Formats: sequence, structure tokens, C-alpha cells
Amino acid sequence: MDSCCQTSTEKPTTPNQCPVCHQKGKSVQLITLKALLKPTALETIHPELSYAFCSNPSCEVVYFSDLQTFGKNMLNVSVFQKDDALDVSVCYCFGWTRERLIQAVHENQHPMDHIREQVQANRCGCEVNNPQGACCLGNVTTFIRSLDKS
Repeated sequence: MDSCCQTSTEKPTTPNQCPVCHQKGKSVQLITLKALLKPTALETIHPELSYAFCSNPSCEVVYFSDLQTFGKNMLNVSVFQKDDALDVSVCYCFGWTRERLIQAVHENQHPMDHIREQVQANRCGCEVNNPQGACCLGNVTTFIRSLDKS
């Protein structure tokens, strides 16, 4: 017989879809929210819940759980997927903004090599620097390829 006071040891499942745009979200660690949410938002998180990242550029939601959402205005940083300004980071750990990447590519530099070297040297902190809570190399690659097409 189950007791009503019994605590579950199972971690709740990560919500699948953003409650606003219904796009599938990607699970993020709680440490990511703790590192990037403004203090007023941080005070409202439910540490026992699982959170996901919404990458939809047209959606205001960045993080969501089954009970709450956190919008762009609740983070300490601009979110690459949701802000197309030139000064927004593409690589949060090493300061590669869109503008810096554009300049490097035009000067025949190789920013991907620099970033990969730093990652291989175990210097990245994507889980606490990048709002998506994961490595930025995919975002950097996609952005640089988009420059080749323009």
C-alpha cells in the first residue's frame, strides 16, 4: 500500500512540447537555469521538476516545465536562437558573437578550429554559459555555413 507521505525517487519526465508554440523542447540541466536566470526568476524554479529549452526563434519562451515557463526577458544573456542581433553570442564560452564570426570568416581566420581547440582542452562550460545547456559547435557551424551562402 502506498503512503501519501512517501516521496518518489523517480525524476519527473522532461516535458515534450513548449506550452506556447508546441515545438518539441530539448532537456536542460537545472544548473543551466541556475546559471542563467535572473535572480527574480531563479527564486521561482521548482528544482524537483525537469526543464526543457525551446529553440523556436518566434517563441518568447526559453525554458519550460510542466508547471512554468521562463521567457527571454528572464535570462541574464540574449539567446542566440531568439535574438538575431550581431552582438549576440553564438559561442558563449569563448565570446564568438555573430559579428566576430563574420569578421573572422572575411579575414580567412578559422574560428571553428579555435573553438574546437578550447573544447578539446576541456575549457568550455556550455552547461552554465549557453542557454541551450549544450555545446555550441552546431550553432557555430550552421552560422558560418549561412555566411557562405550569402
